[in-house]
Amino acid sequence: MKSQISNSSNCRDAFPPVATCGCAKRPRYERRGGPCGRRPRATTRVAPTSALALLFAATLALAIPAFAAHPFYTEVTIFHQKDDGYFIHRIPALLTTDKGTLLAFCEARSESASDAAPTDVVLRRSLDNGQTWTPAQVVAHFPGFTVGNPAPVQDRKTGVIWLPLTANPAGDTEKEIVENSPRGTRTVWITHSDDDGTTWATAQEITSTTKEPNWTWYATGPGNGIQLADGRLVIPCDYKVAGTKELFAHVIYSDDDGKTWKIGGSAGPQTNESAVVQLDDGSLLLNMRSYAGQHRRAIAYSHDGGLTWSPVQLDPALIEPVCEASFIRYTTVKDGGKNRLLFANPADTVRDRMTVRLSYDEGKTWPVSRLVDEEFSEYSSLAVLKDMTIGLLYTKGPGKPTPDKGWFPPTNPEIVFAHFNLEWLTQGKDHLRKP
Repeated sequence: MKSQISNSSNCRDAFPPVATCGCAKRPRYERRGGPCGRRPRATTRVAPTSALALLFAATLALAIPAFAAHPFYTEVTIFHQKDDGYFIHRIPALLTTDKGTLLAFCEARSESASDAAPTDVVLRRSLDNGQTWTPAQVVAHFPGFTVGNPAPVQDRKTGVIWLPLTANPAGDTEKEIVENSPRGTRTVWITHSDDDGTTWATAQEITSTTKEPNWTWYATGPGNGIQLADGRLVIPCDYKVAGTKELFAHVIYSDDDGKTWKIGGSAGPQTNESAVVQLDDGSLLLNMRSYAGQHRRAIAYSHDGGLTWSPVQLDPALIEPVCEASFIRYTTVKDGGKNRLLFANPADTVRDRMTVRLSYDEGKTWPVSRLVDEEFSEYSSLAVLKDMTIGLLYTKGPGKPTPDKGWFPPTNPEIVFAHFNLEWLTQGKDHLRKP
């Protein structure tokens, strides 16, 4: 199938353009190092000096970040609303493979924007850090069904990319499924790729091991799964309990390289779409969409690999409009000089103001935030690229939503790929360093 490739992009820099090394008109903040953070080569002979001066010079050299880079931000549309004859594209998921390939998934809905519309899962791939993208390919198509909620994860040991999905008969709304629609319920599926996302196996149903009989509505992700240090694959999910109004976030997991999947612990109630990160002490932090009426994200911790979860708390720093969000690890002390977590969501009580945040203390506080888009925005998915820059796949649209008009934008929503680095996010105040 064919898909448009946008040749236009928007570029924003945090600072004015930086002169190349050796230019006499280099800005003041750049004069002690080149654009890549390297000290310029000395052009005069250095006379012998005191031990104190040598110590000072060595200290100064160590203070210069090893990976300092010029701040940059670019943005390009990956899925236009009506690409390939679909009615709308929504629910993005982004994954960087071990080979550095970017996989941009989303739901491609036919006939309407409804969650109950006939829906396929489609994919575009980039081999050059998001500069160009392949035409869209269909990863999952169930005739007469809605299939979606992509939540990919790659197994480090085998290289296999696993993609859990959920499905139900097209036309059945969430309300009807909760009320036990006679046409069918939500089912859980998984497909996989062993060639870097180029081709995908026929999806297999895993409902019997991942969904309890008294669960009605069910969703995987959306966004991404993770692999723990011990090799366990963990996918954040959510469900509703039959005969009640209770909704819970939970996880499913695999300890055999994706061959079989089991139900993990639940966190709730009044939570659903979630994202999970493994912390530096080995515990897990689950970050959840909350229906507690406070417009704040819910969080819970697990100390047994996701089998059980602590009581739910609300994070006062993470405002939300009751919407999905993205939450990933960026660096550890070992691979980037310090622990860093990233979080992205519409930081408002309505779906606008897409914002990326940065935590240095494993999610306890979020001292850094940067506005990405002031107008309508909603679902998002973060990924760390092979070169340690950051990608954000998110839905945006013109205009600003209001509480009386609900979540949907006025016209032409699209899914865009934003690409930026740590220097842009922190406005030049932080750089990657060698451990």
